[in-house]
Amino acid sequence: MIEVQHIKRTFADKAGTFEVLKDISFSVNRGEMIALLGISGSGKTTLLQILGGLDRPTGGEVVVEGKRLSTLSSAELAAFRSRKIGFVFQFHHLLPDFTAFENVLIPGMIAGQGRAACEKRSRELLAVFGLERIMSHYPTELSGGELQRVALARALFNDPAIVLADEPTGNLDRKNGEHLLEFFHRANRELNQTFIVATHNSQLTGGMHRIITIDDGLIAAESGSQDSVS
Repeated sequence: MIEVQHIKRTFADKAGTFEVLKDISFSVNRGEMIALLGISGSGKTTLLQILGGLDRPTGGEVVVEGKRLSTLSSAELAAFRSRKIGFVFQFHHLLPDFTAFENVLIPGMIAGQGRAACEKRSRELLAVFGLERIMSHYPTELSGGELQRVALARALFNDPAIVLADEPTGNLDRKNGEHLLEFFHRANRELNQTFIVATHNSQLTGGMHRIITIDDGLIAAESGSQDSVS
């Protein structure tokens, strides 16, 4: 489903050049859950941004469902992100003037789907994550765990090929962090969603099909079976 081929990313400033990613290669099967494990500064976020088309590598290639991202223009990359990628960040990034119900359906409206279909999909996803009672609530009225579940529902709205989550439990306490990851696993099982989750906390990688440890811009270790999901 996804091929990451010798990805490199170098940044330059007045002080010189800095290699964030030095040579990263791996593949992802549909329906797989992968943890990218590493300390802050190891290159996890940069890798996720490249996988999601938010940044371009200095070298190497990302291929998603046969499409080489390097061949896409900026407009085509934006369309690719809208159709194929769901993002869940450490901060929820919900729009404060919209209810949970409205925040979830926004991706469908942007994509030009009909209002009735968008509302139906929003209700279905909020129900999957046990959020029916807070549909009419605004972000300021929600707990941290609820905010992240709404953000996950929004990320899944367009049935993306892959969900990229960057430290999604970083602003949550341990209990709510574990609870959120349970919903990730539920979406993986029931909706067959593919996840790549970046985290610095090895205690939050339980149940992942594979754990890829990144250190100093390289894959330092990999555990789990790539054949566990087909």
